[in-house]
Formats: sequence, C-alpha cells, structure tokens
Amino acid sequence: MVKYFLGQSVLRSSWDQVFAAFWQRYPNPYSKHVLTEDIVHREVTPDQKLLSRRLLTKTNRMPRWAERLFPANVAHSVYILEDSIVDPQNQTMTTFTWNINHARLMVVEERCVYCVNSDNSGWTEIRREAWVSSSLFGVSRAVQEFGLARFKSNVTKTMKGFEYILAKLQGEAPSKTLVETAKEAKEKAKETALAATEKAKDLASKAATKQQQQQQHFV
Repeated sequence: MVKYFLGQSVLRSSWDQVFAAFWQRYPNPYSKHVLTEDIVHREVTPDQKLLSRRLLTKTNRMPRWAERLFPANVAHSVYILEDSIVDPQNQTMTTFTWNINHARLMVVEERCVYCVNSDNSGWTEIRREAWVSSSLFGVSRAVQEFGLARFKSNVTKTMKGFEYILAKLQGEAPSKTLVETAKEAKEKAKETALAATEKAKDLASKAATKQQQQQQHFV
C-alpha cells in the first residue's frame, strides 16, 4: 500500500518570478538539510521547452527504531533526482523528484505543477502530489507514516524558503526565521532586564541619599 499526498499552495509572486527563484532556492535558512545541487543534464526542445535534470544531496536522519534495522555505516545522506519541464509559452513548470538510494527503506516520489493562479494572474499556484512507499517487511506501514509526516513538514519549509528567496530577488527584506526572531527577543529581554536593574539601582541610590539628607536635617 502507498501513502498519497495531494496539496495546493499559492505564492504571491508572478510565474516569471517564481520560475527565476526556483533555480536560486538554495541555500536559504529553511533548507539546511540540502547539502548539494548539481545540474547533470539540460536541453531546449524544438518546441522551446526547457528540460533539466538535477542531482540533489540531502540529509536524512532516520527515526531511532529504523536505525536499528540498518548498519551504523549506512549513509544518512539521500540522493534525489529532479526532472523538470518548463513551458514558457503556457507558463507552466512541472517537476518530478524521487530518491535513488535508501529505496529499500522508503521511496518518496513527488510531482509539482507550477502555473498561473486562476484567481490572480500575478500569483503562482503550486499543485503538489506525492507517493510514499516502503518494501520493508513488517514495518512498511510505520515507515510510510513517518515518511508522509516528514514530507508534509518539508513542504512547509520549502514554501518558507521560496518566500524568502522571492523577497530577496524582489529587493524586499526577507521575513526573519523563527530562530532569528527568538534570538532577537532574547537579546531584547536581556536589554530590558538590564535597564530595569540599572533603574532600580538608581532609584535605590536616590532614596538612600534622600533618607540620609532627612536624617541630617533632623540632627
């Protein structure tokens, strides 16, 4: 049995902008699991479509229960092939991705179609499908559940990374990551606490001086 995913997302940028950002997605703060990307083939067809194949390397930490099933020397990196077809005339881009190692543990196949949003021609719609399968006897269901959950999490990161790169390409300030926001909040809290401490010391000093002056007045 195969786990199936179907989803749709919208980027508030034109198809041309999304197409340009697609090739510049990495690195970004949300894609630290992506280690390398290489173009292994590219051609323009007679009908002016761009065909590309890329090889990506990503980290792939297995769940603890799965690590027991594989030797310690098994690579934790996943090699992924990505085929893409770009049709500039109809403003569509279709991508197919699948892992070429760890296939016994799990295979994740994804198909995405990038097209102009039907409600707003200045936006881009992404229709995403994925199939998660495993041939591990006895635990295939658990592996597929894990793979589907991780895939959904990675989709969220992918969209945030896309928005980050689009903002950079359009000259806008990219939205801060959660880590950056948390760090700034922590620093601000430290500054506030320090300022409050200094103010308390100042008030205490003034109160002590005033008390001393009052005592001297009565003497």
